[in-house]
Amino acid sequence: MDLTVAERVEAGRDDFLLVEIERFQGPLDLLLHLIRTQDIEIFDIPIAKITSQFLDAIRGLEATDLDGAGEFLEMAATLIHIKSQMLLPRPGQDEDEDPRAELVRRLLEYEQIREISARMRSAEADRSRRFGKGYVPPRPKRDLFEVPLETTWDEVFEAALTVVMPEPRNRTHRVTTRTVTMEEKAVLILDALKKSTRVEFGKLLLGFKERSHGVMTFLAGLELTRRRMLFLRQTRPFAALWIYRRDDENGSGVEPPGDGDEDHHDEEEGVPG
Repeated sequence: MDLTVAERVEAGRDDFLLVEIERFQGPLDLLLHLIRTQDIEIFDIPIAKITSQFLDAIRGLEATDLDGAGEFLEMAATLIHIKSQMLLPRPGQDEDEDPRAELVRRLLEYEQIREISARMRSAEADRSRRFGKGYVPPRPKRDLFEVPLETTWDEVFEAALTVVMPEPRNRTHRVTTRTVTMEEKAVLILDALKKSTRVEFGKLLLGFKERSHGVMTFLAGLELTRRRMLFLRQTRPFAALWIYRRDDENGSGVEPPGDGDEDHHDEEEGVPG
């Protein structure tokens, strides 16, 4: 609890204890500190002396934290109650019962928990110095001679009877369509122009149903035109597209025919202009 009170507690005639309440986690922590610092036997607590020291330590508490202050006041009331039980006569049945027994049990449990917490914090600090956060040590593998083989044939046969064959899957044969490349279409165009000086674009698509063939054929024609290997010609919008071969290798040969010649070729081959 957050308190700023420091009180001197008389432990004898000539010595004293300086108690800082803010150091302690609760009343059990303070009470255990008073017992251990004075080497008092925890199974034979001088309840009058400890009660007086505890009350002197908490006398200056400020009610800044009602929950924390209430815990200290509750412990003070418990000590006063135990003190009164030890002073007053008790019935015959309760003479063997020590009023301090419950308090001793709580102190021993708290001391054990505090020691375990301290060891865990120490182990955590030591681990953080040696390993990174989230490190999981590998499990050591046991040698084969250390692992006894205790399986019998009856167990093997019983396990084999539980094996279920997997159901056959429907293996449908699928043929993957080949990718259309521009290089293949360029070879197709050049092979067609070896037989004639020109070829209609639509004739290069005969036998191909996919639209990708038409797109790649057109791109191949544009690429060959850029390399000055052929000409593309169309007399009017939406008319047939014709591909013409250049006569020389350097691209400086015969130009494609004019509009009249194009219509003349269309009439000769029976293709609408």
